[in-house]
Amino acid sequence: MDSGTFIYLLWGGLAIALIVAAVTDLKSRHISNWLNLAIALGAPVFWIFSGMAFWPDMVGQIGLAAIIFVIFAGLFAIGAMGGGDVKLLTALALWMPWLTFLELLVIMSIAGGLLTLFMMIGKHIQKTEGPLKVPYGVAIAFSGLWMIWGITGQNSQTIF
Repeated sequence: MDSGTFIYLLWGGLAIALIVAAVTDLKSRHISNWLNLAIALGAPVFWIFSGMAFWPDMVGQIGLAAIIFVIFAGLFAIGAMGGGDVKLLTALALWMPWLTFLELLVIMSIAGGLLTLFMMIGKHIQKTEGPLKVPYGVAIAFSGLWMIWGITGQNSQTIF
């Protein structure tokens, strides 16, 4: 198997992991640490097979993930985001260059806003009490899948 085919298989594995994250977050409002770890550990394999240089490419990806973790851990600290969501975003940041990841964040924000709106409407129609718990992993997974679809439409070896 050549490296190009293997890279597409890695993207496919990431897509499957994102679907699992969305489904489990939707069902139980929980994203497994093991799933987030698998996503994060897949990134260095992707880096190697896509021919990334250690400096500045791999170090840059780790830096991006660290920045994303700090920002979203702050949102977790104020109760605006779940811990699994923070870890999922951090793991995803290891897979994409910063501009692509910025696009992912914009799509995630739009998808999350729509998801919240629909859940608010549903809560109003059903007249249920209590706080609204939005499974934001669904919006994260949707935006990740959107980006994978766009990336794999290009030559994945030249994304970096």
